[in-house]
Amino acid sequence: MKYGFIIDNRKCIGCHACTTACKSEHDVAVGVNRTYVKQVEKGEFPNTRRIFSVMRCNHCTDAPCVEICPVEALFIREDGIVDFDNNRCIGCKSCMQACPYDALYIDPETHTAAKCNYCAHRVDVGREPACVSVCPEHAIIAGDMDNPNTEISQLLARQAVKVRKPEKGTNPNLFYIDGDESSLNPEATAKSGPGLWNSQARGVGHFAKAAEKMLHTNDDVDLLQMSIDNEMQAAYQRKDSENPNYIDVLSGKARRVYDTPDKGILWGWEVSAYVFTKAIAAGAFLIPFLAILLGYEISDTAKLWSVGISLVGLALTGLFLVMDLDRPDRFLNVLLRPQWNSWLVKGGYTITIFGLLVTLWGVNTWFNLGIPEMPLLWVTAVFAVLLAIYTAFLFAQAKGRDFWQSPTLPLHMLVHSVMAGVAIFVLASLIFGNEDWMSMLKITLIVALGVNLFSLVTELTITHPSTAAHTVVEMITKGRYKNLFWIGVVLIGNIIPLALLVFAPSATMLTVSAILVLIGIYVTEKIWVEAPQRIPLA
Repeated sequence: MKYGFIIDNRKCIGCHACTTACKSEHDVAVGVNRTYVKQVEKGEFPNTRRIFSVMRCNHCTDAPCVEICPVEALFIREDGIVDFDNNRCIGCKSCMQACPYDALYIDPETHTAAKCNYCAHRVDVGREPACVSVCPEHAIIAGDMDNPNTEISQLLARQAVKVRKPEKGTNPNLFYIDGDESSLNPEATAKSGPGLWNSQARGVGHFAKAAEKMLHTNDDVDLLQMSIDNEMQAAYQRKDSENPNYIDVLSGKARRVYDTPDKGILWGWEVSAYVFTKAIAAGAFLIPFLAILLGYEISDTAKLWSVGISLVGLALTGLFLVMDLDRPDRFLNVLLRPQWNSWLVKGGYTITIFGLLVTLWGVNTWFNLGIPEMPLLWVTAVFAVLLAIYTAFLFAQAKGRDFWQSPTLPLHMLVHSVMAGVAIFVLASLIFGNEDWMSMLKITLIVALGVNLFSLVTELTITHPSTAAHTVVEMITKGRYKNLFWIGVVLIGNIIPLALLVFAPSATMLTVSAILVLIGIYVTEKIWVEAPQRIPLA
């Protein structure tokens, strides 16, 4: 048995009965949807048409949301339905990043993820999903695709059907008859401007608090006027032929006229900060370890500083991770109820084990316990490298974000850890005094900056597999992030420090370079985390 959906676009009239029935059946909050009807206009006047496309969870055979979920809140039933258990969900939003179809949302009431679950409670008692029952045109067909006697199985055998984003390899089980690419592909049309139907009413997750505050401090008249003003502004923008986002149905270009609310940036500054502090925690161990391997004498003071900086970095990393959760009260579920395919779980255990090993090294150094140091350092180094790079594999599991699929992302994060480790020890040496290995720190930083520049060039110039990834590159180098990238990342974070280290070598310039490098690392992580999330998924 394998349940699936067919949306027959030959019949859909865009009445939104399915949206309403879904909201009623599952008590879906205002501002979010489990299913909705996207509307796109295309053609050239007077030969125009409006396309209606029902959007929802695709109940994929290889569901990336299930793979990335760290606590098994999402799971695939034996009948193929991708269901969820909001009693386990920690609100990490990983599933929302992994889903290429933008099918999940954070419930503003429970602060847990939610989506279409095929009305599993109805199916279990022999009834159809609510949207199927209510559709007046029988445009939504559901059933067992493995049973040749069912309507859906027969339609799949007779009709040419389309799925959304087949290149993602998720094997979706939501099919469209007469599906139109301008509607099914979010990149075929520009995002709609602000309006009554596409503005997030209550925010998403922990961002809902700010939105609710606004709702309580403005009366209904002000809110209505605000919505009308937004709609008028969007109308004027559409009329402005000099606007780069100008889309006019008279020109024959497709345009969205009814769309899902924009969920905005799901992983905000907390994730950028967590990647930054994690790089410091890993680098603060890797640099002394490298110095010991090269034969430098490292004082016990430097070793204890290494332990202290690593543990503080880990503590801040854990703090930022918990702050980003919409259910921070459940953060221990990552360790106590793990789903081992998720790199969020692997990362959680990597953080824990690395912290224990570093602590053991510090205790061994302080109390001179006699534990053989080199075997302990080698084991700790393995986990330090894993700590540095595991987020690259977590981002790779977020299949909805094409730019994060870069094969150079592990190198990007490893070299950032080395740069951060050198920079933090250059600054720390101002407190505990110069060490014999300062020359090594300088050379290591020069090499790391060179590798980092190579990594940046590679990530931004390789042939990207999708227009979404290419759009992110354009956004970084020529769009909204161009000043932050060229000034903050390239100039301040790389070129100036490299020039100072090569052409004006001195202790003061090394310190200045360390500060600039740390600034550049944080700015880079901010851009790399935020920019891909600005590409619409639906």
